[in-house]
Amino acid sequence: MTDTSTLVVGLGNPGPKYAANRHNVGFLVADALAQRVGGRFAVSRKARAEICEARLGVGGPRVILVKPLTFMNLSGEAVGPIASYFNVAPESVVAVHDELDIPYGQLRIKRGGGEGGHNGLRSLSKVLGTKDYVRVRFGVGRPPGRQDAADYVLKDFAKAERAELDLNIELAADAVEAVIEKGVEAAQNTFNSTK
Repeated sequence: MTDTSTLVVGLGNPGPKYAANRHNVGFLVADALAQRVGGRFAVSRKARAEICEARLGVGGPRVILVKPLTFMNLSGEAVGPIASYFNVAPESVVAVHDELDIPYGQLRIKRGGGEGGHNGLRSLSKVLGTKDYVRVRFGVGRPPGRQDAADYVLKDFAKAERAELDLNIELAADAVEAVIEKGVEAAQNTFNSTK
């Protein structure tokens, strides 16, 4: 993935109401990556999204960080025009998102596969015309008791989770960098192990 630009899409919902929700972990990871490269997000003129163009390290691979401003269910509508403008193929797209089926704080990296009921991924797959893009899945765990999954992901992280959240965000950012610099398989070998 190092020869072309990589589009890193942090999935989430725009606005302060959603900023600290579990569903917005993709935005948090994108923010961490922008901070690492000394970049700033700006509203794109090409699509309803904030973007940050940067390089990983001096002379490193080029990345375009994206935070859609369309709300989760329509994320693809923001990503499609940006991928087209920068001529980024679907296989060079990395989506960072919350994952109910993984325990909190664990990461899983994979290329392709289903969307698991995640509407942001569903929208992305539809617009890209394929499911063959990379996902960095950030575990948020299942809701306790009978709490509705949709309500659960639209709530802020619990106090105990927040104690480790910054560390887990940085690990997810490390995982994205590893995917770009070393490839999916090497990143999986490092980050797909359990804690």
